[in-house]
Amino acid sequence: MGTEESKVLQVRDLHVQLKTKNGITDLVKDINFELKPGKVLGLIGESGCGKTITSMSILQLLNRKETIIKGSIMLKGQELNGLAEKEMRKIRGKDIAFIMQNPMNAFTPVFTIGHQFVETIRSHTNWNKKQATELAIESMKQVNLPEPNKLLKYYPFQLSGGMLQRVMIAIAASLHPSIIIADEPTTALDVNNQKKVLRHLDKVRSDYGSAILLISHDLGVIAELADEVAVMQHGQIVETADVFQLFDNPKHEYTKKLLNARPTLYLDEPVINLI
Repeated sequence: MGTEESKVLQVRDLHVQLKTKNGITDLVKDINFELKPGKVLGLIGESGCGKTITSMSILQLLNRKETIIKGSIMLKGQELNGLAEKEMRKIRGKDIAFIMQNPMNAFTPVFTIGHQFVETIRSHTNWNKKQATELAIESMKQVNLPEPNKLLKYYPFQLSGGMLQRVMIAIAASLHPSIIIADEPTTALDVNNQKKVLRHLDKVRSDYGSAILLISHDLGVIAELADEVAVMQHGQIVETADVFQLFDNPKHEYTKKLLNARPTLYLDEPVINLI
């Protein structure tokens, strides 16, 4: 265990409840974990176990009229739970970046990639359009996107899913956030693009020291990138361990079942450079 200062995010006793006509329903309960700079925590479990609800709680994106969020979510010493929306907007995208599962959902179809990229940068800095554009181009080069100048003029539908995912990673990494939440970032991609995305995320954390919360139902993906793994089942974390320990000696029966069902993805295999 490190000092409090070494933890960029601490989630303590997180409970999320849904208000229904029949009363209160627990979505997640007793969630505890932390993120350290430059480290990757894999949050894994089957669909519906509460992974995305947990990430949406951190980002404070759940409807406050329909949900109750209890517990503490500390970002570099600042409590996020209950923070005013105006203050959270300053944090999202700058201190906490979010990579969505379906890249097409992350972009507004009627605006160019460049417009959305540049406006994201300018909303968190005092930079002018020229400076923001230069950063956008450089960020896109970092994820090996070809001819960024041209891509900035394209609309989302003109790019493939793999390219859009890399644009989203470029946007997420451009302001060097303390945390990147990657929610199923490879699910919609073919195997070749999965490898590329994982390599880019690994480069971001090593270059900028960003902590990554990698959410996935795929232990093969988690194995390639995570330092530690938290396994979720029915809204609770049932096992937390170092990634090697988890794979070599899983304790919980649910973890053992996930391990037996996992596919394998090797990052050291050559990547075909398809655009």
